[in-house]
Amino acid sequence: MTDAVVIIPTYNEIDNIETLLRAIFSLDKAFHVLVIDDNSPDLTAQKVITLKREFSDRLFLEKRTSKQGLGTAYIHGFQWCLKRQYNYIFEMDADFSHNPKDLKTLYDTCQQDADMVIGSRYVKGVNVVNWPMSRVLLSYLASKYVRLITGLKIHDTTAGFVCYKRKVLEAINLDAVKFVGYAFQIEMKFKTHLKGFKIKEIPVVFTDRSRGESKLSNGIISEAIFGVITMKLKSLFTKQ
Repeated sequence: MTDAVVIIPTYNEIDNIETLLRAIFSLDKAFHVLVIDDNSPDLTAQKVITLKREFSDRLFLEKRTSKQGLGTAYIHGFQWCLKRQYNYIFEMDADFSHNPKDLKTLYDTCQQDADMVIGSRYVKGVNVVNWPMSRVLLSYLASKYVRLITGLKIHDTTAGFVCYKRKVLEAINLDAVKFVGYAFQIEMKFKTHLKGFKIKEIPVVFTDRSRGESKLSNGIISEAIFGVITMKLKSLFTKQ
């Protein structure tokens, strides 16, 4: 039994999932992986089921009936993990935008010096590969906007490569988390901050997917922009 588990939400990631899982399982540090699949039409879940025969004690699958959003997938995963004995719980994308080799660095940093560790694109310059300049600016300015509204001292507020200590997720009312898109990432960092936990950013290189399709949409962007103001206002009256 390991003390660390990586949650990977998937929707149509058949081109990436096997290579990613094998990369994680080849690391010196033992990680378990929980895949949350939203009934991918490309049969991503079936590929995971096949791989479970090889990695039966390390790979787990929760298959949902429909596409329900990034945030709900992670909440589902957090609740699954908290029913088990993991002390370090990770968020990670399925498309290789996050380098599996960085998992160990996040783990070590969280173990030694933090309650939440963020694999950050912007803590030291801009570490993004293969994004068009318009996308880089959108992401970078979004994080600046969130810092301004919320007061968070975090450079990459929308980052999706995160390690939590168990006690952080136990302290947050997961049923009260509102957002389902990329604003979910902001909300979780904000709630962690409100609870007084120590947050640390470490630099990572973010590489845009080479296979599959991006899940970013105008609705997700709008949620992040306008939802942050609502989230900040509510925090003045409650610290859930």
